[in-house]
Amino acid sequence: MNIGDAAQASGVSAKMIRHYESIGLVDAPPRTEGGYRRYDERAVHTLRFVRRARNLGFSLDEIRDLLSLWHDRGRASADVKALTLRHVADLEQRIAELANMRDTLRHLAQACSGDDRPDCPILADMAQPESGDGCHH
Repeated sequence: MNIGDAAQASGVSAKMIRHYESIGLVDAPPRTEGGYRRYDERAVHTLRFVRRARNLGFSLDEIRDLLSLWHDRGRASADVKALTLRHVADLEQRIAELANMRDTLRHLAQACSGDDRPDCPILADMAQPESGDGCHH
């Protein structure tokens, strides 16, 4: 199949397929005599794997490691689990940071009268030097 067919079958855009190939995340497929990429089911399966891992928030480097483990039939499942648990810890940290941002913004919005006056505690807070934790309430 051509790149358009592979994109449709995998759910990964042709642009992203070319990008993944250019960075070596996935192997470039063989080409026809006319220079067109030719994808088989194995390539589409790999692209689906990458799409699913991206949807789960794994970085490209983590996906590279996951692909390596996926292709290594002698892998230890403990290696996959450890990589996944590191990713979970990263997600939990990001969730905490996002919750902190939400709480700060909610506090600032509550402090704002939202009327026609120019006083704006939201802008005033953003103009202040960093306190270290990003939270000023």
